[in-house]
Amino acid sequence: MSDSNQQWLAHIKQELEANILSFWMEHTLDETNGGFYGFISRDLTVNPEAGKSLVLNTRILWTFASAYRITGNEPYLKMAERAYRYVNEYFADPEYGGLYWMVDAAGKPSETKKQVYGQAFAIYAFSEYHRATGNEAALQQAIELFHTLEKHGYDQQYKGYFEALTREWLETDDNSLSEKDLNEKKSMNTHLHVMEGYTNLYRVWKSDELRAKLKELIEITIKHIINEDNAHFILFFDEEWNGKSEHISYGHDIEGSWLLVEAAEVLGDKELLASAKAIAIRMAEATLNEGVDEDGGLLNEAGPEGFMDTDKDWWPQAEAVVGFYNAYQMTGEDKYREAAVRSWQFIESFIVDKEHGEWFWSVKRDGTPSENIEKVSPWKCPYHNGRACFEMIERLSGNSTSH
Repeated sequence: MSDSNQQWLAHIKQELEANILSFWMEHTLDETNGGFYGFISRDLTVNPEAGKSLVLNTRILWTFASAYRITGNEPYLKMAERAYRYVNEYFADPEYGGLYWMVDAAGKPSETKKQVYGQAFAIYAFSEYHRATGNEAALQQAIELFHTLEKHGYDQQYKGYFEALTREWLETDDNSLSEKDLNEKKSMNTHLHVMEGYTNLYRVWKSDELRAKLKELIEITIKHIINEDNAHFILFFDEEWNGKSEHISYGHDIEGSWLLVEAAEVLGDKELLASAKAIAIRMAEATLNEGVDEDGGLLNEAGPEGFMDTDKDWWPQAEAVVGFYNAYQMTGEDKYREAAVRSWQFIESFIVDKEHGEWFWSVKRDGTPSENIEKVSPWKCPYHNGRACFEMIERLSGNSTSH
């Protein structure tokens, strides 16, 4: 496979259409309450009572809108339309604007806080739905959300974006995205995905205000969020950009390396693009040297004392394929192409669930599935693996429609 782009491309297309997208179409539709189930275990046991997350639903919307945009296949459009309707009907806050973080199985708001990360994903998804369909309402929603985030979520004093606000957009002490995250005012993860959302919106809405904000986000990422000494992301901050964590997340590093370059490419600022490429290559090199295991899989996390989490979650493997291939495209160095190929081979060998479909949440270092049984959940979505396939199809085909 490593010798031929065409062969690799065939593998990726097969995985995307016959395993990833088909799984979500066949197994996740909630015909009782509408939308999609909030939880399915890896043996396909559905929990019909599980809550539904904004992250899951906006990522389904983004994925199937993108799939339709790239392939033109009508069944993907139907999935995107279903997700778009559900998000608007149940997640949109009619009183205060923005979108709720969680709703229950029946669609009743259960966590009403305004997580900036979640709003960013809605911008990403709405703008993609507009790209795929020309739907003007979706574009207007993305623009409105951009203005809402700038009004309430932006830090006027130190720049960047706060993690979370209350339903009414007031300050809150409840910042964390999940149990794993520190309760700090700012995070790498939220800024990475605001940048991603703004990048996609700028493709379809060339506003001067958005341009300035996207440029600032790229600059903030380079100046504050990437550690100049070791080319890793700093994960958490206080308001004044003092780092609050020494953990290294290899998946975020390799994902951020290519998203940063994509943002600068879409922005079209030559000087900033040169800076973004230089640091992205350093990030890819650090990830390759430190985070890739002998089997080609990417380990989850390290700290000052060494590896802290040697499981290999599904999403870092997906991002490694794109991130390393992106580094190869920028440098022409074969070691990066080889790393991307090995990442894909690792996915095919260990991460793809050959019995029940889609991908395992993670495998342990020995390649056996980890204890995590989530196949569909608030954080287990078709976006990382689906997007890796979309990106590689475009890159290996020589199409750069997403850039």
